[in-house]
Amino acid sequence: MKVVSYIAQFLKSKGIDTVFELQGGMITRIIDELFRNKITIVTVHHEQAAAMAADAYARIKNIPGVALATSGPGATNLLTGIGNCFFDSVPAIFITGQVNTNELKKDRNIRQLGFQETDIVSMASPITKASYLVEKASDVPSIFEEAFRISMEGRPGPVLIDIPMNIQYEECKKDQDFIAENNNIVKEKELYSFVGDCIEALKKSKRPLILAGRGIRVGGAVPSFLHFVEKSNIPVVTSLNGLDTISYNHPNRIGFIGTYGNRWANYALGSCDLLLVFGSRLDMRQTGADTESFMRGKQVYHIDIEEGELNNRLKNCKTVRANVLDFFTIIKERQLLQNNYESWYREINEKRKQKPDIKELQGILGINPNQLVHRVSQSSMEAKAFSTDVGSNQMWVAQSIELNANQIFLTSGGMGSMGYSLPAAIGACFALNKAPIVCFSGDGGFQINIQELQTIVRNNLPIKIVILNNRCLGMIRQFQDSYFESSYVSTVWGYSVPDFVAVSNAYGIEGFTLSKIENIEEALIKMWKDPHKPFLLDVSLDIHTNVYPKMLFGNPLTEMEPIN
Repeated sequence: MKVVSYIAQFLKSKGIDTVFELQGGMITRIIDELFRNKITIVTVHHEQAAAMAADAYARIKNIPGVALATSGPGATNLLTGIGNCFFDSVPAIFITGQVNTNELKKDRNIRQLGFQETDIVSMASPITKASYLVEKASDVPSIFEEAFRISMEGRPGPVLIDIPMNIQYEECKKDQDFIAENNNIVKEKELYSFVGDCIEALKKSKRPLILAGRGIRVGGAVPSFLHFVEKSNIPVVTSLNGLDTISYNHPNRIGFIGTYGNRWANYALGSCDLLLVFGSRLDMRQTGADTESFMRGKQVYHIDIEEGELNNRLKNCKTVRANVLDFFTIIKERQLLQNNYESWYREINEKRKQKPDIKELQGILGINPNQLVHRVSQSSMEAKAFSTDVGSNQMWVAQSIELNANQIFLTSGGMGSMGYSLPAAIGACFALNKAPIVCFSGDGGFQINIQELQTIVRNNLPIKIVILNNRCLGMIRQFQDSYFESSYVSTVWGYSVPDFVAVSNAYGIEGFTLSKIENIEEALIKMWKDPHKPFLLDVSLDIHTNVYPKMLFGNPLTEMEPIN
């Protein structure tokens, strides 16, 4: 069969029914063949959006998302989305078209031979698990099989396959699937020993805590994790990307930790005597810069699929390299000590009562974003997923969103890419059979991929957009207040926003501007009047609305401003 036919049949055989792309000369043949094979083709208006939509699709489906781009600028425009998949452990296959093989410069001492020729393989290599330039049609089956396996195994991530245009229409033969040894499972004896040590540590602990990361969902372990939590009765805090591992109203859930985490959750993280870390990499935003202070008075048991993340920044942790699902499967067989940890829960809850999230912004003018996030999530039970952009909006949502057990949370964690939320909502919507999605964004991030409103309209996607609009780049503006004597270069000065409701109306999406707290209920009724249609809610915030609490730079995670 021809290479393009193989690609289409390969994707279908792996359960991939949707791809995201922006058409271009070097991928025309591939796109046409996908269309003929009845694969859903979602055309976006910027390749970055295609990559981010594929990212969200993969997070929900737990199979690789697929995005395609043409050579040159099309391929390079994918790079931010590729990086996002790489840092947040998202499986994805990126397919780029390349110039004909006789137009490749190869070893010539020139910059370019073919029009739009670009060495995307070299550019993408540092942020992919594998990158391939197809040199022969006969290599295509083994490359695609290997790429799929690599993207999914161990810590998932993206791969890139660059295919010269002439090779796309050549014949290839699928002799057999590419099979390789899987070396990702830890030795059983080592894992059983680690589980035994955890149980012994729990017997002695008075103040245990679980840190739940995205690795729990990546490993397909959410139900098993919740069984362990309920059996052990240990309090749970989550990382940013682990927010959807446990529902907001679950009795064991404490809150969100980190630089902008819930104050009481950071207190629990700093005060526990035993910390069990599942699928979270313990980066600086989770522990603070002072790792010695973080480790003081506690034992840390860390399980992760990637060896390099174990005893990386934090030293002397008890560690095991394994899939978290294997841990929960083994510990389910063991008898756990039953303990209600009543005094420990009471201590944490007292901290929460002293300064709840909605009381962090004292004397705020206008709408309190934390209160708004609570009300939006309470009224959005029909939503199957929530996406956020990067910046102040991301932290307000993480602090206050009320996720139920059936809702998924999507955000750009490690890459921290503004512009993520809108295309992620699109990818999620397709992965969830066009179920309603709530898309939170800031005014800055929203303008980065604002063109994808047309993708929403064209595909009639029920995406409810909530813009937390402070008419500035708020998180950097807050940083400028703290360290640059309120010199608002490029955040307020030289920055502006359009009338977002007028823009949404121009695209054919109904919108509403919310500027007074007393109109929240009216706005939410309008937003959900028809759950099957898109809607844009522009929430007007005071320009000086900060994100609090915030870890004091250079101090332990438990020391947060504003100081009580």
